[in-house]
Amino acid sequence: MSSAYRTFREFYPFYLSEHRNQTCRRLHFSGSALGLACLATAIVTGKVWFVLVGLVLGYGFAWTGHFFFEKNRPATFRYPLYSFAGDWVMFRDILAGRIKL
Repeated sequence: MSSAYRTFREFYPFYLSEHRNQTCRRLHFSGSALGLACLATAIVTGKVWFVLVGLVLGYGFAWTGHFFFEKNRPATFRYPLYSFAGDWVMFRDILAGRIKL
């Protein structure tokens, strides 16, 4: 992966700058929460297809936030691994109250 960022620590401020719109952050948070619920459902029921549903919901909510509210291109397209990690760090930071939902 070719990247302008050598570490996630360098990338995360950029990631946050791509999520300034509150509706976009709310959609990301909701998509991540639904993704976790689908993962839990997959574990409990043994139906692995719930994982796919969770990924579709998670990315669908996030990309809707970017295209319609943030009006930018999701970082996933340029930095897929860092962006995936950024989703979960931002989710944690919202839960901890460090980022406003």
